[in-house]
Amino acid sequence: MDARGKTGYPLVDAGMRELWRTGWMHNRVRMVVASFLVKHLLIGWQEGAAWFWDTLVDADLANNTLGWQWVSGCGADAAPYFRIFNPVLQGEKFDPAGKYVRRWVPELAALPDEWIHKPWKAPASILQQASVELGRTYPFPIVDHHEARARALAALGTMKTMR
Repeated sequence: MDARGKTGYPLVDAGMRELWRTGWMHNRVRMVVASFLVKHLLIGWQEGAAWFWDTLVDADLANNTLGWQWVSGCGADAAPYFRIFNPVLQGEKFDPAGKYVRRWVPELAALPDEWIHKPWKAPASILQQASVELGRTYPFPIVDHHEARARALAALGTMKTMR
């Protein structure tokens, strides 16, 4: 994951930037970020847990480790392995006006609420009005959510056959 908050997914980027600058991140955003790392990027939960451990001011070994295992679907009382947070839908549901994203991803601040969580889908005229140039002032998504989800489910599904 881009620890600098340049994944192209505004909610994920906002969380990573908040974490880096303050040492804290809301629990909902922690889950979305963790899901993105483990399931969209297929990076082991241990890497995310290590980064959080080094960066969070409220880091607790048990909470951190078990939280990452829960999101990845491998710990005690784990979320079903097939639960993959959609960072766009999570942003629209929990930050509908984009206040959180606008605070931590100021290059998107002028986007209308409708596009704040998915700038790559905004019409060119809207991006131009907001001074957003994808690939230059803000990155394109590093993975496509639907493709990454399918890849993660396929990878996770192979575990069933490894018994």
